[in-house]
Amino acid sequence: MKFPRITIDPEQMGGVPCIRGLRITVATILAMLAEGMTEQEILAAYPDLEPEDIKEALKFAAEAVQERQLAFGDSAVKEMMPLVGKGRRVAG
Repeated sequence: MKFPRITIDPEQMGGVPCIRGLRITVATILAMLAEGMTEQEILAAYPDLEPEDIKEALKFAAEAVQERQLAFGDSAVKEMMPLVGKGRRVAG
């Protein structure tokens, strides 16, 4: 999947994924969403962002997580198993 709004430049922000070459990281957007901020609040906080930037940050994060094995403790894996669909594995 291509992410035209996500840029990774070793010379900017330590090479972490950013939005459209801005100094706004994907992680910053995800953290704001996780804290319960609405799209409108995020756009007000960062006027250079566009609604599609937020959507693409979420898509990028989802793709990044799918491509990695996440380390969980044994109890966390057991708790996660009912949430995992058929054909999916949670690494422990």
